[in-house]
Amino acid sequence: MSGRVVFVTGAGSGIGEATARLFASDGERVVVSDYDAAAARRVAESITSGGGQAIALQADVSDRGSVEGAVRATNEQLGRIEVLINNAGIGTAGDILETTDDDLDRTLAVNVRGLFNTCRVIMPSMVEAGDGIIVNVASIVAHAAVTRRAAYTASKGAILSVTRSIAIDFMNKGIRCNAVAPGTVDSPWIARILSDQPDKEAARQAMVDRQPLGRLGRPEEIAAAIRYLASPEASFVHGSCLVIDGGFLAR
Repeated sequence: MSGRVVFVTGAGSGIGEATARLFASDGERVVVSDYDAAAARRVAESITSGGGQAIALQADVSDRGSVEGAVRATNEQLGRIEVLINNAGIGTAGDILETTDDDLDRTLAVNVRGLFNTCRVIMPSMVEAGDGIIVNVASIVAHAAVTRRAAYTASKGAILSVTRSIAIDFMNKGIRCNAVAPGTVDSPWIARILSDQPDKEAARQAMVDRQPLGRLGRPEEIAAAIRYLASPEASFVHGSCLVIDGGFLAR
């Protein structure tokens, strides 16, 4: 078998799906992991029907046992995971007063504990091999807040900090860990956020208007940045955060 084994969480839609498809097009062996088993199967089957190599695995990243099961299945079917893309994430709208305990707990469980779980399960084999690449999907809100995203902002700031921590602790063990920070990307998650708004068109336009480029990002644009960070060309990149935001932070 050729190509690296690439484990992508949240790969059933949006950025994760675009990332899985891009890596597969490069000849990598991709694990399409998602909480939604049907979505994972759809993506993996589409990749394999196009000649790529992919398997679908259901996993809830907030549950370490679920992650362990998915990793065992990967090891049995494809071999050791060489590249981990921590993309799975959720968000909720609300400022700190509007955010409920359940909203906060669930957001941190998926976005932060989920990253801890995948890393703690997968990284030991990377350390043993002296080789591994991790790319975490953070957000521009790790650098600059947007309105009514308190829990999401907290989680993405944590992801950026943990990325740097992993990089410092493990770069001398052969592991590279970096992050990407997308701006607002046109994805199913945005559709879910908009579904709760009384005026969906106005809410979407407000998202577009806060992007200096005048449009939302595309999942494929974020996937391309992730591919770079996982490539040999990024061998000197450790603990960095690549911002892809349509100029949001340049204002």
